[in-house]
Amino acid sequence: MELFSLGFIKFRLVDLLDILIVAYIIYKLLTLMKGTRSAQMITGLIIIFSLAFLAFWFRMEGLMWLFTNLATVGIIILVIIFQPELRGMLAQMGHSRLFRFLGKYEGSKSLDEIYRASVRLADLKYGGLLVLERAVGLKNFIETGKELNAQLSAEIITTLFTPYTPLHDGAIIISGDFISAAACTLPLTKNPRYRKLYGMRHKAAIGVTEESDALAVVISEETGEISIAYQGLLNRNIERSDLRDILTDYFKK
Repeated sequence: MELFSLGFIKFRLVDLLDILIVAYIIYKLLTLMKGTRSAQMITGLIIIFSLAFLAFWFRMEGLMWLFTNLATVGIIILVIIFQPELRGMLAQMGHSRLFRFLGKYEGSKSLDEIYRASVRLADLKYGGLLVLERAVGLKNFIETGKELNAQLSAEIITTLFTPYTPLHDGAIIISGDFISAAACTLPLTKNPRYRKLYGMRHKAAIGVTEESDALAVVISEETGEISIAYQGLLNRNIERSDLRDILTDYFKK
């Protein structure tokens, strides 16, 4: 379907769709890079692309040869540099509204157990990190810990995070009605805004939500404060009376 024509220029509906898709991809990439170290690389990339444009415009043979050869490996270099951002974008696409029904969390009983465990750990001031799997699988993180496949219960969670027990370090990963694994190692966030303000447990909670659509509940062993991490953001100092409703709201997103 042709929208309009200016003689030698024809603009079709598919061209409009093409532009919108490219604009959306660029927008999402820039949004994911905001506040990260990758954002600092954008200036350098702009300078490189500007030099390349000038080289081809003024027919500077030396620079043209250099950029032509770099172009053959440029895509691979960009993928390596922006790997965390690209992974985050793909994860967000996987749990968009269009596909979210595939991994919708339905277990109200499970949320009750998670709520009871979080409040109990906060009362005891036992440090805890609970990662709730959603649409994006967490098998690569499960494999870093001890696989349990135990029926989810507040009592088991409290026992796992009791100080000096063999599995109290690291995170537990919850898949539906089961505790898939304990003592799991998670990636730490590289977002500069969280570099100095939080401990390893909070950084790991933010990190796993940057790379997946998981929800992470963190209990501070120093203050007993309950926090929730989601999509790379940390919601701190959640009131215990509000925790159950907040957990339900997150799983409706």
